[in-house]
Formats: sequence, structure tokens, C-alpha cells
Amino acid sequence: MDGPPKQGTEVWAGGMGSSPGGVANLAVAAARLGLHTGLAATFGEDLYGDYCRQTLGVQEGVDLTYSRYVTGWHSPVTVSMVYQRDRAMVTHGHRPETLNRLVSHPPQARSCFVDLGDERQPWVDSVAESGGLVFADLGWDPEDRWDLGRLRESLAGCHAFSPNAVEAMSYTRTDSPEAAAEKLAELVPLAVVTNGADGAIAFDKATGRPVKAAAVPVDALDPTGAGDVFVAGLLVGTLAGWPLVHTLRLANLGAALSVRHFGGALASPGWGDIALWYRETGSKDPVLADDYEFLDTIVPDEAVPEVSRAIATLGFRAGR
Repeated sequence: MDGPPKQGTEVWAGGMGSSPGGVANLAVAAARLGLHTGLAATFGEDLYGDYCRQTLGVQEGVDLTYSRYVTGWHSPVTVSMVYQRDRAMVTHGHRPETLNRLVSHPPQARSCFVDLGDERQPWVDSVAESGGLVFADLGWDPEDRWDLGRLRESLAGCHAFSPNAVEAMSYTRTDSPEAAAEKLAELVPLAVVTNGADGAIAFDKATGRPVKAAAVPVDALDPTGAGDVFVAGLLVGTLAGWPLVHTLRLANLGAALSVRHFGGALASPGWGDIALWYRETGSKDPVLADDYEFLDTIVPDEAVPEVSRAIATLGFRAGR
């Protein structure tokens, strides 16, 4: 869109895509990068809920054992409008009463991601105590309090925290992403701060040193969900035992490739997209080649099936 609609007017968009969203963005991104991924979420008892469950469980191979339909509850819906190189979102939905009962006894997992924006659930401690790495997000503080003490309590036992630069500096009362990352590393072993076009910076408590990775230039269409794709890259690189700088670079690359498509879960890249980018761009660009040389032994040599992308609306009937 060129801009938001003014009061009493209508704006026609140049395109749109419909897709599962929210935490499904991360679940699909992780699954497309080869992780055995499970999702504990609620599905509305409506056509949107059916679509999301079919897309995630059947098309994308996400394990929905811990997900539930909620009787009489409708799916939350977000409209993400992109203009001036960023997005603005309008959401309607209700918190289901059953959400707290989804995971009473979590499965054995090497890692998990949790949104700590609401009350922290007991299963988070169970995962951490069993050796799983907990990656956490807290999101924007609508009350504008940025309570570092509450953040410290919320992150207890977590392995990684990955806010954006504004959130990180607000919580830590610092004036740079670098200073914010170092301060956050007092709370978790791995603090990662994303900074848009300036890439990302991480502070690893084990080494006591910051690590930076530049953003990957692409022609962006829609940034919706790019942060979730970034976290999926962090998960993959961390679990694979890669050097932190390689992990950050994969995370940056995944996020960059996702913004070329209409956002949401179906914008995330698979290994085929990464391999194609590396062969056609990453290995040939003199600025990128050294940074992404590590992909040479990782990306698949054989052809990989293309992943599905968002189309404008739902429910197209085959053969009509």
C-alpha cells in the first residue's frame, strides 16, 4: 500500500496473502529448516481454524499433538498492512480459557520457544529442568513500563532472549543495541538484539564477547513475521552447535528471504530457497561470499521441492 486509509476513504492494495500467523510463523519456519517441530496452540472452531490446522499439521508437518480445538471460540484474525517499508497491524480475538491447560506435561525437547507476555506457565520450568534450551520473547510493553525486574523473573531458566533494538534499549535503559545486548546477557546465557537493516548483535555469556552479523540486502515486499523466521534460524544454528556468528548469519538470511513474500507462516524459506540464494547470490557477491561460505557444505546439492506460499484468499476449489 502507498499509505494507510484516511477516515472515510478506501484504499486498494496492490496484493495480499492469507496465511497462518502468530506463533505458527516460528513453527513453520523451524519445520522448513528441518527441525522436528511441535506446536501447542488453540484452533478456533471455524473455517479459519480448520485451514490453520490443515496447513500446519498436514502441509507443513508440524506436530499438533498438544494443540486443541476450542468449542465456541473463533480464530483470532490479524490484518497486517504494509506501507512505507514497515507494517501496521489490526487484530481481533479473545484469549481462550483452555490455553493454560494445553501443556501440563511437556514432551522431551531439545529446545522450545515461549512467549512470556502473559503469565509464565509451569511447563517452561519443566523443559529447562530436563535440559531443554528455552528461547523466549516478551514483546512490546503496552503499559510502557519496561520493568527490568519483571523481565529478570520471566527469563529465569531461559537460554536465550531476542528482543528488537527498541525493546532491548527500553528494558535496559541503554542508548545502543550493543550496550543493551551486554546488559541482557546478565539475565540469560545468550542475548540477541535484532536491529532491522543494521543486522543483529549477540552477547554470549560464555565468551563474554559480542558478535555482530550484517543484514542481507533483498527487495522487500512484506516484513510481517520476519522476526519469527530469525528466531527459527537461531534455534537451528544453536542446536547444530555452529559458531554464534554463523547462527546469526543464518537467522539474518532466513528473515531476509522471508520478506520477499507476503508475510505470515508461509513466507518462511526452506533449504531449497537458501541453497538457491547461496548459489545465485551469496557465493558470487564479493561482500557476501566470505560471510556465507559456511553454507557451502550445508545446503543440499540435490533439488529440493518448493515450499508453499500465501495466496490472496482461502478455499480455492480445484477444477473450477
